[in-house]
Amino acid sequence: MKQRCFWVTDSDLYKKYHDEEWGTPVYDDCILFEFLILETFQAGLSWITILNKRENFREAFDHFDYKKIATYSESKYDSLLQDSGIIRNKLKIKSAITNAQLFIEIQKEFGSFSKFIWSYVNNKPIINKFEKREEVPATTTLSDTISKDLKKRGFKFVGSTVMYAYMQAVGMVNDHTTDCFKHPSE
Repeated sequence: MKQRCFWVTDSDLYKKYHDEEWGTPVYDDCILFEFLILETFQAGLSWITILNKRENFREAFDHFDYKKIATYSESKYDSLLQDSGIIRNKLKIKSAITNAQLFIEIQKEFGSFSKFIWSYVNNKPIINKFEKREEVPATTTLSDTISKDLKKRGFKFVGSTVMYAYMQAVGMVNDHTTDCFKHPSE
């Protein structure tokens, strides 16, 4: 049986997410945006809640097409508020629209969101060697810095904890514990 990180439950969905996505470097702007949306909606909730609703989010938010989301009308916003398949939080739904608009602004400034976000780690993942749950941080100085930068640009729901979870999800940091089969060996 594969040894996985401490946070993985018996859920097949969780195992698949851990084994195939979490901690794997993502450079594609579309996927980076998807994770940004999912992480911002996750704030204050469990990740399994988001994973269970991920396909509903995908449908509700036009397959995470940030160009479409950036132009959502008031009626689309209202329909999202009525969609029981997603997290119906007014501020988080508004933030998805605002964040999509700002995501495009960053693309214009840097050429891609990927170039912008990966520049914080010199374009290569930080490989941590945590052995126990207690060692894995919820925030770091780097997640504080990224959070402040995004907030200054107008992004919402991008606190340091959300940004560290984002960094883990998109592989900017590899926090697979050393006993996990996904931890890179030397």
